[in-house]
Amino acid sequence: MSILPGAEPMRHDGSETGVLVCHGFTGSPQSVRPWADHLAAKGLTVSLPLLPGHGTRWEDLAVTGWQDWYATVDRELRRLSSRCEQVFVFGLSMGGALALRLAAHHGDAVSGVAVVNPAMTFPRWQGYALPLGRFVLRSAKGITSDIAKPGSSEVGYERVPTQAAYSLRNFFRLVQGELPQVTQPLLVMHSRTDHVVPPGDSAVVLSKVSSSDVTETVLEDSFHVATLDHDAERIFADSHGFITRLAARNTETAGDGA
Repeated sequence: MSILPGAEPMRHDGSETGVLVCHGFTGSPQSVRPWADHLAAKGLTVSLPLLPGHGTRWEDLAVTGWQDWYATVDRELRRLSSRCEQVFVFGLSMGGALALRLAAHHGDAVSGVAVVNPAMTFPRWQGYALPLGRFVLRSAKGITSDIAKPGSSEVGYERVPTQAAYSLRNFFRLVQGELPQVTQPLLVMHSRTDHVVPPGDSAVVLSKVSSSDVTETVLEDSFHVATLDHDAERIFADSHGFITRLAARNTETAGDGA
């Protein structure tokens, strides 16, 4: 199956500091590619994988589940860890949930986490209907391109497969239970106005993680896909600054222990 234009995965070999960037549900690497490109331009090693079932047709997503999406980012994290001294995990929306689960499971192998509009909950009524409704209705209206900036659009699906949505709902429940295991430095950037993920989802993350180094940034001029919106440059600058600060601190700590 051919990949949609712009939805291709990306890898860049750079310094001994690596960054894994995770895209969202029904989206593609295109939604976070400018973020990944910015980090690569700063000399970092960057991996931006295409999650299974994404970037082609929504029917392909219908036969995948959270285990497939998570296995892909887990594998990429291990690959980055094998060549980099430090690895950070970043994510948008569901990609934020993937990043947080990686942090919960990989401990010191993850040096820090940065998320944009991380998704943690599923709409209540849709969630109630999914266990049975997914066998009646194959797909629902899409959720891509929630962007305030004129002329900016997201490469993703116009339909959401209900079978995959059911898996996503279960994944969010799983990740919420694992958030206390997240201890790494955390940067949470969320839009004041988001028509896909409630701002309360970021509050869930902030209230449940065990991280002591936490930064919260409110994005005033963007909707859900903030990495393609008015606040994109702020996201890029703040997340790179986050890496720079922590990488320097980690290097000093390593030197003290030598």
